[in-house]
Amino acid sequence: MTSLLQAGMEVKLRIFRFDPTRDERPRFQTYEVEADPMDRLLDCLNRIRWEQDPTLSFRWSCGHGICGSDGMRINGVCGLACQKLVKDLEGEVLVEPLPVFKVVKDLVVDLGPFFEKYHSMKPYLITKTPPPERERRQGPEDQQLIEDSIRCILCGCCTASCPVNQNQETESYVGPAALVRAFRYLYDSRDEGFEERLSVLDRKDGVWGCQTHWKCTEVCPKEIPVTKEIGLIKRRLYERKRFP
Repeated sequence: MTSLLQAGMEVKLRIFRFDPTRDERPRFQTYEVEADPMDRLLDCLNRIRWEQDPTLSFRWSCGHGICGSDGMRINGVCGLACQKLVKDLEGEVLVEPLPVFKVVKDLVVDLGPFFEKYHSMKPYLITKTPPPERERRQGPEDQQLIEDSIRCILCGCCTASCPVNQNQETESYVGPAALVRAFRYLYDSRDEGFEERLSVLDRKDGVWGCQTHWKCTEVCPKEIPVTKEIGLIKRRLYERKRFP
């Protein structure tokens, strides 16, 4: 294919199609769209839906890598369609739904189980001491510890890419996204809910389910050091057992 750095190139996309209410099995459908090198994959998908095939289904909202709703597998790697530029895509572009999750229609997946595991971590501050007169303050150094994890937008790319999650025998594993949120509160100097989260974390399908494949870190669109943070949770649990 001629270099996509030339304006007005035809981009070919091979897109996963499946409607469980009508189709017996999934199929792939090929589309061609005119695109500028600085267009995003999301722009191409929208052009297909607006101009060629209104039945194509996918999620998107902000279009700027903030909401995380347009997670999908692009040329075999999970990512956000709004962050992939046409100039960086070569040849025919393969677009599939995020693996691990049940397909609702085409590129839309059911994230219900994903959020159930996320909520199992009690993703909110838990406090036991009486509230101060004004607010629970936190110094810059303490805030810096959790700065990276706060960037998580719950797109599901890390969980979908995790080899442990892709193993059907380990469906109960909470997954990296939930563990990143647990890290955010375990290392928050204002939080006092370690014991409440312990029952979910300290088990084989909790933090010990992580086998350190690093896939979660590789695909994270917000560049969160996911594997490192999961390792710090393991250290925290180990130290608690050794020095109760």
